[in-house]
Amino acid sequence: MTSPDEIILAGGKKLTVVGDTHGQFFDVLNLFQKFGFVSDEHVYLFNGDFVDRGSWSCEVAFYLFVLKILYPHSIFINRGNHETNDMNKTYGFTDECEHKYSQKVFEAFAESFGALPYAALINGSYLCMHGGLFSRDDVTLKEIKNFNRFPTSGSTQPPRDGIAMELLWTDPQPEVGRSQSKRGIGMQFGPDITERFCLNNKIRKVLRSHEVRMGGVEEEHNGRLITVFSAPNYCDSTGNLGGVVHFVENPKYNKATDQEDGYKTADDPNCPWSLQIETFDAVPHPDLKPMAYSKSGFGY
Repeated sequence: MTSPDEIILAGGKKLTVVGDTHGQFFDVLNLFQKFGFVSDEHVYLFNGDFVDRGSWSCEVAFYLFVLKILYPHSIFINRGNHETNDMNKTYGFTDECEHKYSQKVFEAFAESFGALPYAALINGSYLCMHGGLFSRDDVTLKEIKNFNRFPTSGSTQPPRDGIAMELLWTDPQPEVGRSQSKRGIGMQFGPDITERFCLNNKIRKVLRSHEVRMGGVEEEHNGRLITVFSAPNYCDSTGNLGGVVHFVENPKYNKATDQEDGYKTADDPNCPWSLQIETFDAVPHPDLKPMAYSKSGFGY
């Protein structure tokens, strides 16, 4: 099994989905302070892009990996498009590792990023990936799960096309259908694409990150899609809130009337889990600009 990771929560537990944090270490610390720490009762899923841009990417990555060692069943980490070599060389993480530690440390991180899953399936009903959906209508959860992220070639850098690339790179659009991506890689997908994917795969919603949302979290595509972005005042300049999405036990859930393997609406009130959105502001940090160690010319 490669991806997606399947996260199944026992009764009474809470899961918090966190979007991009981009090396904003002090905001990550504040996030845990505000919403609760990782524990057997509180599971976290970090949905990619925890390095690059911010100048404390090493600290964020080390912190998340230590938490994964300490609480292997209570923290999950998806790969984002910035957990890749080409992005790290452009947007600061490579240079930060070499400035603070060594090239070997960056190489160890690069190897670890190749082991991260591209998606997670929460309670069989919510698919969470960093980017978004696909250029094909027939992609299934089984195909995503069976994608081999450890190819015999030895390279764990994601391909430039196919479902792995799209899981990392695609974006939603308000118009129906698909269109060319403004990023120059991947594509954009409309509400009809999201609806068909959810119905075909019998899931309730898709959660993704990858784009700034000024309110931290945005529900899109008639409730089928949620974008969560967790780097408040991104790059010390955007002025956005950070946001998270909590999954909490629904006390009104009636298992006897739940069609677990049948048609699922986006917001069925008889669902084992309720989704709650919370937001947070940026906190002060030492006077160090984003990408302070970058040699790429993209610094601030």
